[in-house]
Amino acid sequence: MREVNVQTITDNIKEMCIEANHFLTEDMKQVFENAVNKEKSPLGKQVLGQLEENLKIAGEDMIPICQDTGMAVVFINVGQDVHLVGGDITEAINEGVRRGYVDGYLRKSVVKDPIYRENTKDNTPAVIHFSIVEGDKVDITVAPKGFGSENMSRVFMLKPADGIEGVKEAILTAVKDAGPNACPPMVVGVGIGGTFEKCAWMAKKALTRDLNEQSPVEYVRELEKEMLEKINRLGIGPGGLGGTQTALAINIETYPTHIAGLPVAVNICCHVNRHAHRVL
Repeated sequence: MREVNVQTITDNIKEMCIEANHFLTEDMKQVFENAVNKEKSPLGKQVLGQLEENLKIAGEDMIPICQDTGMAVVFINVGQDVHLVGGDITEAINEGVRRGYVDGYLRKSVVKDPIYRENTKDNTPAVIHFSIVEGDKVDITVAPKGFGSENMSRVFMLKPADGIEGVKEAILTAVKDAGPNACPPMVVGVGIGGTFEKCAWMAKKALTRDLNEQSPVEYVRELEKEMLEKINRLGIGPGGLGGTQTALAINIETYPTHIAGLPVAVNICCHVNRHAHRVL
């Protein structure tokens, strides 16, 4: 049994909130550069150039990539051979978010109640997804989620008879309806299967999967490739101003489901798709 003090988790999450809001992950840098090279529209290429300049300034001057520094979403996988000590894990995670957003001078966008709308002034609480896994490590992903793109996300409760063509239509419908509002070029996360909430969780988690990592499922790999091509033929383009690069990538996750259902969730993220990952 390995002991991990929750203070270590607090310290790392503080740093990860700041890191994710200032720097792209390496896989995101790569697909963004590819988009710049592939874009056929002069205006689209100009927009991508401006976004690229913004990313450079953000990293060099430690200015957030976007003024919407998001609501912190935390995926934490705790090994079953880990004994957490030193306090409550949920409080430790929220303390890390609090310090990251306050000490990092990041915009505080969370309100205490969805109706009364009083700002918490420290961007807590985070949305936390816990999983117990094998081993003695703590695996953490922090994904600040801006709401320009979050608001454009959808859940479709399809019929089994809709099949894969229905899934394709659902994905395209979500992207078309999002249009310029999701700050394209976007990254599209899709969850297929499970239940109403499971498919939404998968879609959000899919956004954090390394874009160079292929699905182990053959039809999913083919579906990702096909849907990326179809999305980029929609003509929405960078900034929604037209072009060939509407999406940088699409990641799809699947899970077993009920005989009577075919749930599909589409969680869209803007061109920065912010997240940071560490293993403790």
